[in-house]
Amino acid sequence: MPDEREHDIVVLGATGFTGELTAQHLARHAPQGTRFALAGRNRGKLEAVRERLGADVPLVSADTTDERSLRELAESTKVVITTVGPYITYGEPVVAACAEAGTGYLDLTGEPEFMDLMYVRHHRRATETGARLLHACGFDSIPHDLGVRFTVEQLPEGVPLHVEGYVRAGGMASGGTIASALLIMARMRHAAQAGRQRRALEPDPGGRRVRITTGAPKRAEGLYVLPAPTIDPLIVRASALALDRYGPDFSYGHYVASKRLPAAAGIAAAVPVLAGVAQLPAARKLVSSRFPPGTGPSESKRVSSWFKVRFAGEGGGKRVVCEVAGGDPGYGETSKMLAEAALALALDDLPESAGQVTTAQAMGEALTRRLQRQGIGFSVLASPAST
Repeated sequence: MPDEREHDIVVLGATGFTGELTAQHLARHAPQGTRFALAGRNRGKLEAVRERLGADVPLVSADTTDERSLRELAESTKVVITTVGPYITYGEPVVAACAEAGTGYLDLTGEPEFMDLMYVRHHRRATETGARLLHACGFDSIPHDLGVRFTVEQLPEGVPLHVEGYVRAGGMASGGTIASALLIMARMRHAAQAGRQRRALEPDPGGRRVRITTGAPKRAEGLYVLPAPTIDPLIVRASALALDRYGPDFSYGHYVASKRLPAAAGIAAAVPVLAGVAQLPAARKLVSSRFPPGTGPSESKRVSSWFKVRFAGEGGGKRVVCEVAGGDPGYGETSKMLAEAALALALDDLPESAGQVTTAQAMGEALTRRLQRQGIGFSVLASPAST
Protein backbone atom coordinates (compact mmCIF):
# COMPACT_ATOMS: atom_id res chain seq x y z
CA MET A 1 0.00 0.00 0.00
CA PRO A 2 1.22 3.59 -0.70
CA ASP A 3 1.22 4.48 3.04
CA GLU A 4 3.75 1.72 3.68
CA ARG A 5 6.21 2.82 1.03
CA GLU A 6 9.77 3.93 1.65
CA HIS A 7 9.48 7.36 0.03
CA ASP A 8 6.79 10.01 -0.35
CA ILE A 9 8.28 11.52 -3.53
CA VAL A 10 11.09 10.52 -5.88
CA VAL A 11 12.47 12.98 -8.47
CA LEU A 12 13.53 11.04 -11.58
CA GLY A 13 15.85 13.12 -13.74
CA ALA A 14 17.23 15.08 -10.78
CA THR A 15 20.55 15.65 -12.58
CA GLY A 16 18.84 17.66 -15.34
CA PHE A 17 18.28 21.42 -15.26
CA THR A 18 14.62 21.42 -14.21
CA GLY A 19 14.94 18.23 -12.18
CA GLU A 20 17.57 19.81 -9.92
CA LEU A 21 15.46 22.97 -9.48
CA THR A 22 12.51 20.76 -8.49
CA ALA A 23 14.64 18.88 -5.97
CA GLN A 24 15.90 22.21 -4.66
CA HIS A 25 12.35 23.39 -4.02
CA LEU A 26 11.54 20.20 -2.15
CA ALA A 27 14.69 20.51 -0.04
CA ARG A 28 13.78 24.08 0.92
CA HIS A 29 10.00 23.95 1.22
CA ALA A 30 8.75 20.39 1.86
CA PRO A 31 7.26 19.95 5.34
CA GLN A 32 9.57 18.47 7.93
CA GLY A 33 9.46 14.69 7.76
CA THR A 34 8.70 14.53 4.04
CA ARG A 35 10.62 11.58 2.61
CA PHE A 36 11.91 12.48 -0.83
CA ALA A 37 14.68 10.93 -2.90
CA LEU A 38 16.63 11.61 -6.08
CA ALA A 39 16.72 9.11 -8.94
CA GLY A 40 18.73 8.74 -12.11
CA ARG A 41 21.15 6.47 -13.90
CA ASN A 42 24.41 8.25 -12.99
CA ARG A 43 25.14 7.96 -9.28
CA GLY A 44 28.10 10.34 -9.46
CA LYS A 45 25.93 13.11 -10.87
CA LEU A 46 23.21 12.37 -8.31
CA GLU A 47 25.76 12.70 -5.52
CA ALA A 48 26.83 16.08 -6.92
CA VAL A 49 23.20 17.27 -6.93
CA ARG A 50 22.73 16.07 -3.36
CA GLU A 51 25.85 17.96 -2.28
CA ARG A 52 24.57 21.17 -3.91
CA LEU A 53 21.22 20.71 -2.17
CA GLY A 54 22.90 20.36 1.20
CA ALA A 55 20.31 17.75 2.15
CA ASP A 56 20.88 14.16 3.22
CA VAL A 57 18.41 12.54 0.82
CA PRO A 58 18.47 8.96 -0.50
CA LEU A 59 19.71 8.23 -4.02
CA VAL A 60 17.93 5.68 -6.21
CA SER A 61 19.36 4.05 -9.33
CA ALA A 62 16.79 4.09 -12.14
CA ASP A 63 16.99 4.14 -15.92
CA THR A 64 14.10 4.73 -18.32
CA THR A 65 15.44 1.88 -20.47
CA ASP A 66 15.45 -0.59 -17.55
CA GLU A 67 11.92 -1.77 -16.73
CA ARG A 68 12.99 -3.60 -13.59
CA SER A 69 14.56 -0.46 -12.10
CA LEU A 70 11.42 1.53 -12.89
CA ARG A 71 9.19 -1.12 -11.35
CA GLU A 72 11.24 -1.07 -8.16
CA LEU A 73 11.21 2.72 -8.16
CA ALA A 74 7.42 2.95 -8.57
CA GLU A 75 6.80 0.35 -5.87
CA SER A 76 9.02 2.24 -3.39
CA THR A 77 7.22 5.60 -3.41
CA LYS A 78 3.84 7.30 -3.28
CA VAL A 79 4.68 9.74 -6.11
CA VAL A 80 7.18 9.80 -8.98
CA ILE A 81 8.16 13.12 -10.57
CA THR A 82 9.86 12.68 -13.94
CA THR A 83 11.61 15.46 -15.83
CA VAL A 84 13.18 13.06 -18.35
CA GLY A 85 12.09 14.10 -21.83
CA PRO A 86 11.21 14.21 -24.63
CA TYR A 87 8.45 12.16 -23.11
CA ILE A 88 7.40 10.54 -26.38
CA THR A 89 10.88 8.96 -26.35
CA TYR A 90 11.51 8.31 -22.65
CA GLY A 91 8.21 8.71 -20.83
CA GLU A 92 6.04 5.65 -21.36
CA PRO A 93 8.03 3.11 -19.28
CA VAL A 94 7.69 5.41 -16.25
CA VAL A 95 3.94 5.85 -16.81
CA ALA A 96 3.50 2.09 -17.21
CA ALA A 97 5.41 1.33 -14.01
CA CYS A 98 3.37 3.85 -11.99
CA ALA A 99 0.05 2.67 -13.46
CA GLU A 100 0.88 -0.92 -12.51
CA ALA A 101 2.09 -0.05 -9.00
CA GLY A 102 -0.76 2.31 -8.10
CA THR A 103 1.74 5.17 -7.80
CA GLY A 104 1.17 8.87 -8.44
CA TYR A 105 2.92 10.16 -11.57
CA LEU A 106 3.72 13.74 -12.57
CA ASP A 107 5.60 15.11 -15.58
CA LEU A 108 6.22 18.34 -17.47
CA THR A 109 5.19 17.21 -20.93
CA GLY A 110 3.89 19.70 -23.45
CA GLU A 111 3.42 16.88 -25.97
CA PRO A 112 -0.26 16.24 -26.83
CA GLU A 113 0.62 13.00 -28.63
CA PHE A 114 2.29 11.57 -25.54
CA MET A 115 -0.55 12.58 -23.24
CA ASP A 116 -3.19 11.03 -25.49
CA LEU A 117 -1.25 7.81 -26.07
CA MET A 118 -0.75 7.38 -22.32
CA TYR A 119 -4.51 7.72 -21.84
CA VAL A 120 -5.15 5.08 -24.51
CA ARG A 121 -2.57 2.64 -23.15
CA HIS A 122 -2.55 3.14 -19.37
CA HIS A 123 -5.64 5.01 -18.11
CA ARG A 124 -7.69 1.85 -17.58
CA ARG A 125 -4.98 0.06 -15.61
CA ALA A 126 -4.37 3.14 -13.48
CA THR A 127 -8.06 3.32 -12.56
CA GLU A 128 -7.85 -0.32 -11.44
CA THR A 129 -4.78 0.21 -9.23
CA GLY A 130 -5.71 3.69 -7.98
CA ALA A 131 -2.75 5.38 -9.66
CA ARG A 132 -3.18 9.05 -10.52
CA LEU A 133 -1.33 10.00 -13.71
CA LEU A 134 -0.89 13.76 -14.21
CA HIS A 135 0.75 15.36 -17.23
CA ALA A 136 1.80 18.95 -17.91
CA CYS A 137 2.43 19.89 -14.27
CA GLY A 138 4.51 23.02 -14.89
CA PHE A 139 3.82 26.31 -16.66
CA ASP A 140 2.24 23.97 -19.16
CA SER A 141 -0.44 23.69 -17.88
CA ILE A 142 -1.05 24.39 -14.18
CA PRO A 143 -1.67 28.18 -14.37
CA HIS A 144 -4.15 27.66 -17.18
CA ASP A 145 -5.87 24.59 -15.72
CA LEU A 146 -6.19 25.98 -12.19
CA GLY A 147 -6.81 29.49 -13.52
CA VAL A 148 -9.84 28.35 -15.51
CA ARG A 149 -11.10 26.42 -12.48
CA PHE A 150 -10.64 29.53 -10.30
CA THR A 151 -12.55 31.62 -12.88
CA VAL A 152 -15.38 29.10 -13.18
CA GLU A 153 -15.84 29.19 -9.40
CA GLN A 154 -16.58 32.93 -9.61
CA LEU A 155 -19.46 32.29 -12.05
CA PRO A 156 -22.99 30.89 -11.55
CA GLU A 157 -23.52 27.14 -11.38
CA GLY A 158 -25.63 25.08 -13.76
CA VAL A 159 -25.45 27.47 -16.73
CA PRO A 160 -23.46 27.54 -19.99
CA LEU A 161 -20.02 29.10 -19.42
CA HIS A 162 -17.38 30.49 -21.77
CA VAL A 163 -13.83 31.31 -20.66
CA GLU A 164 -10.91 32.74 -22.61
CA GLY A 165 -7.28 32.72 -21.44
CA TYR A 166 -4.73 35.33 -22.54
CA VAL A 167 -1.10 34.38 -21.86
CA ARG A 168 1.79 36.83 -21.50
CA ALA A 169 5.28 35.87 -20.38
CA GLY A 170 8.86 37.08 -20.38
CA GLY A 171 11.74 34.63 -20.07
CA MET A 172 14.21 32.34 -21.81
CA ALA A 173 13.77 28.74 -22.87
CA SER A 174 16.12 25.88 -22.01
CA GLY A 175 17.64 23.48 -24.48
CA GLY A 176 15.24 20.73 -23.43
CA THR A 177 12.20 22.94 -23.94
CA ILE A 178 13.34 24.00 -27.41
CA ALA A 179 14.01 20.39 -28.41
CA SER A 180 10.58 19.30 -27.18
CA ALA A 181 8.82 22.16 -29.00
CA LEU A 182 10.45 21.24 -32.30
CA LEU A 183 9.60 17.57 -31.80
CA ILE A 184 5.94 18.42 -31.14
CA MET A 185 5.74 20.42 -34.37
CA ALA A 186 7.44 17.64 -36.30
CA ARG A 187 4.90 15.06 -35.09
CA MET A 188 1.62 16.93 -35.57
CA ARG A 189 0.11 14.20 -37.75
CA HIS A 190 0.99 11.57 -35.17
CA ALA A 191 -0.58 13.77 -32.50
CA ALA A 192 -3.82 14.09 -34.46
CA GLN A 193 -4.05 10.30 -34.77
CA ALA A 194 -3.42 9.82 -31.04
CA GLY A 195 -6.11 12.39 -30.27
CA ARG A 196 -8.65 10.46 -32.32
CA GLN A 197 -7.77 7.23 -30.52
CA ARG A 198 -8.26 8.89 -27.14
CA ARG A 199 -11.61 10.48 -28.00
CA ALA A 200 -12.90 7.08 -29.11
CA LEU A 201 -12.26 5.75 -25.59
CA GLU A 202 -13.37 8.72 -23.48
CA PRO A 203 -16.65 8.20 -21.60
CA ASP A 204 -19.76 10.07 -22.65
CA PRO A 205 -20.07 13.29 -20.60
CA GLY A 206 -23.71 12.50 -19.82
CA GLY A 207 -25.45 15.17 -21.87
CA ARG A 208 -22.92 17.88 -21.07
CA ARG A 209 -20.94 19.58 -23.84
CA VAL A 210 -17.30 20.69 -23.63
CA ARG A 211 -15.57 22.51 -26.48
CA ILE A 212 -12.28 24.18 -27.34
CA THR A 213 -12.92 27.25 -29.49
CA THR A 214 -10.35 28.52 -31.98
CA GLY A 215 -10.89 32.22 -32.47
CA ALA A 216 -9.27 34.74 -34.78
CA PRO A 217 -6.60 37.29 -33.83
CA LYS A 218 -8.30 40.15 -32.02
CA ARG A 219 -8.13 42.84 -29.37
CA ALA A 220 -9.33 41.72 -25.92
CA GLU A 221 -8.85 42.98 -22.35
CA GLY A 222 -6.53 45.71 -23.62
CA LEU A 223 -4.28 43.13 -25.33
CA TYR A 224 -3.53 41.96 -28.86
CA VAL A 225 -4.28 38.22 -28.79
CA LEU A 226 -3.56 35.32 -31.14
CA PRO A 227 -4.91 31.75 -30.95
CA ALA A 228 -2.38 29.45 -29.25
CA PRO A 229 -2.65 25.75 -30.26
CA THR A 230 -0.73 24.43 -27.24
CA ILE A 231 -1.41 21.56 -24.86
CA ASP A 232 -3.10 23.92 -22.37
CA PRO A 233 -6.64 23.88 -23.84
CA LEU A 234 -6.48 20.08 -24.03
CA ILE A 235 -5.80 19.94 -20.29
CA VAL A 236 -8.61 22.42 -19.61
CA ARG A 237 -10.93 20.29 -21.75
CA ALA A 238 -10.09 17.17 -19.73
CA SER A 239 -10.84 19.02 -16.48
CA ALA A 240 -14.13 20.35 -17.81
CA LEU A 241 -15.19 16.86 -18.91
CA ALA A 242 -14.43 15.51 -15.43
CA LEU A 243 -16.02 18.27 -13.34
CA ASP A 244 -19.73 19.10 -13.43
CA ARG A 245 -18.98 22.54 -11.94
CA TYR A 246 -17.96 23.70 -15.44
CA GLY A 247 -21.64 23.59 -16.38
CA PRO A 248 -23.81 21.90 -18.99
CA ASP A 249 -22.13 23.67 -21.93
CA PHE A 250 -18.54 24.82 -21.42
CA SER A 251 -16.20 26.34 -23.99
CA TYR A 252 -12.64 27.60 -23.73
CA GLY A 253 -10.45 29.68 -26.04
CA HIS A 254 -6.68 29.96 -25.49
CA TYR A 255 -4.56 32.87 -26.74
CA VAL A 256 -1.04 34.24 -26.55
CA ALA A 257 -1.16 37.97 -25.84
CA SER A 258 0.88 41.15 -26.00
CA LYS A 259 0.28 44.78 -25.11
CA ARG A 260 2.13 45.86 -28.26
CA LEU A 261 1.02 45.13 -31.81
CA PRO A 262 4.57 44.67 -33.22
CA ALA A 263 5.28 41.99 -30.61
CA ALA A 264 2.06 40.16 -31.49
CA ALA A 265 2.91 40.37 -35.19
CA GLY A 266 6.37 38.96 -34.45
CA ILE A 267 4.85 35.97 -32.69
CA ALA A 268 2.52 35.35 -35.63
CA ALA A 269 5.45 35.46 -38.07
CA ALA A 270 7.69 33.19 -35.99
CA VAL A 271 5.26 30.26 -35.67
CA PRO A 272 5.31 29.11 -39.33
CA VAL A 273 9.11 29.53 -39.42
CA LEU A 274 9.53 27.26 -36.40
CA ALA A 275 7.06 24.78 -37.86
CA GLY A 276 9.11 24.65 -41.04
CA VAL A 277 12.36 24.14 -39.14
CA ALA A 278 10.73 21.32 -37.18
CA GLN A 279 10.12 19.32 -40.35
CA LEU A 280 13.84 19.14 -41.16
CA PRO A 281 15.89 16.69 -39.04
CA ALA A 282 19.13 18.48 -39.90
CA ALA A 283 17.68 21.80 -38.77
CA ARG A 284 16.44 20.29 -35.50
CA LYS A 285 19.89 18.83 -34.91
CA LEU A 286 21.53 22.21 -35.53
CA VAL A 287 19.20 23.95 -33.08
CA SER A 288 19.86 21.26 -30.46
CA SER A 289 23.61 21.74 -30.86
CA ARG A 290 23.19 25.46 -30.16
CA PHE A 291 20.80 24.89 -27.23
CA PRO A 292 21.67 21.45 -25.83
CA PRO A 293 19.18 19.68 -23.51
CA GLY A 294 20.11 19.97 -19.85
CA THR A 295 21.07 23.63 -20.16
CA GLY A 296 19.02 26.68 -19.26
CA PRO A 297 19.07 30.37 -18.40
CA SER A 298 21.16 31.76 -15.55
CA GLU A 299 19.66 32.52 -12.16
CA SER A 300 19.91 36.27 -12.83
CA LYS A 301 17.90 35.90 -16.03
CA ARG A 302 15.34 33.68 -14.32
CA VAL A 303 14.85 36.27 -11.57
CA SER A 304 13.82 38.90 -14.13
CA SER A 305 11.36 36.58 -15.90
CA TRP A 306 7.59 36.65 -15.31
CA PHE A 307 4.17 35.48 -16.50
CA LYS A 308 0.59 36.72 -16.35
CA VAL A 309 -2.42 34.77 -17.58
CA ARG A 310 -5.68 36.70 -17.69
CA PHE A 311 -9.01 34.85 -17.84
CA ALA A 312 -12.29 36.39 -19.00
CA GLY A 313 -15.30 34.28 -18.10
CA GLU A 314 -19.00 34.75 -18.60
CA GLY A 315 -22.25 32.87 -18.10
CA GLY A 316 -25.66 33.25 -16.51
CA GLY A 317 -25.62 37.00 -17.09
CA LYS A 318 -22.36 37.44 -15.16
CA ARG A 319 -18.84 38.30 -16.29
CA VAL A 320 -15.57 38.05 -14.38
CA VAL A 321 -11.91 38.72 -15.15
CA CYS A 322 -9.27 36.81 -13.16
CA GLU A 323 -5.50 36.51 -13.33
CA VAL A 324 -2.80 34.01 -12.40
CA ALA A 325 0.65 35.60 -12.15
CA GLY A 326 4.14 34.68 -11.05
CA GLY A 327 7.87 34.81 -11.77
CA ASP A 328 10.06 32.84 -14.17
CA PRO A 329 7.55 30.62 -16.00
CA GLY A 330 9.90 28.11 -17.55
CA TYR A 331 12.01 27.08 -14.58
CA GLY A 332 11.57 28.85 -11.24
CA GLU A 333 7.80 28.66 -11.22
CA THR A 334 7.61 25.42 -13.21
CA SER A 335 9.80 23.58 -10.70
CA LYS A 336 7.74 25.13 -7.88
CA MET A 337 4.47 23.99 -9.47
CA LEU A 338 5.78 20.49 -10.11
CA ALA A 339 7.13 20.08 -6.58
CA GLU A 340 4.02 21.49 -4.91
CA ALA A 341 1.77 19.27 -7.05
CA ALA A 342 3.78 16.26 -5.89
CA LEU A 343 3.52 17.36 -2.25
CA ALA A 344 -0.24 17.76 -2.63
CA LEU A 345 -0.56 14.33 -4.21
CA ALA A 346 1.62 12.66 -1.57
CA LEU A 347 0.51 14.47 1.59
CA ASP A 348 -2.83 16.26 1.22
CA ASP A 349 -6.38 15.02 1.80
CA LEU A 350 -7.67 15.11 -1.78
CA PRO A 351 -10.89 14.09 -3.56
CA GLU A 352 -10.90 10.50 -4.74
CA SER A 353 -9.66 10.10 -8.30
CA ALA A 354 -7.73 7.57 -10.36
CA GLY A 355 -6.47 7.10 -13.88
CA GLN A 356 -5.20 9.90 -16.07
CA VAL A 357 -6.42 13.01 -14.28
CA THR A 358 -5.66 16.75 -14.23
CA THR A 359 -4.51 19.06 -11.46
CA ALA A 360 -7.89 20.82 -11.43
CA GLN A 361 -9.65 17.48 -11.07
CA ALA A 362 -7.34 15.74 -8.60
CA MET A 363 -6.10 18.54 -6.33
CA GLY A 364 -7.65 21.83 -7.47
CA GLU A 365 -8.28 23.81 -4.28
CA ALA A 366 -5.46 22.19 -2.31
CA LEU A 367 -2.86 22.93 -4.99
CA THR A 368 -4.17 26.45 -5.56
CA ARG A 369 -3.67 27.21 -1.86
CA ARG A 370 -0.18 25.70 -1.93
CA LEU A 371 0.84 27.84 -4.90
CA GLN A 372 -0.60 30.97 -3.33
CA ARG A 373 1.53 30.34 -0.23
CA GLN A 374 4.55 30.06 -2.54
CA GLY A 375 3.91 33.45 -4.16
CA ILE A 376 1.88 32.59 -7.27
CA GLY A 377 -1.08 34.94 -7.40
CA PHE A 378 -4.69 33.96 -8.11
CA SER A 379 -6.81 37.10 -8.14
CA VAL A 380 -10.14 38.51 -9.33
CA LEU A 381 -9.45 41.67 -11.32
CA ALA A 382 -13.08 42.50 -12.01
CA SER A 383 -15.93 41.23 -9.85
CA PRO A 384 -18.89 39.48 -11.50
CA ALA A 385 -21.37 41.96 -12.88
CA SER A 386 -24.43 41.85 -15.08
CA THR A 387 -23.61 41.76 -18.78
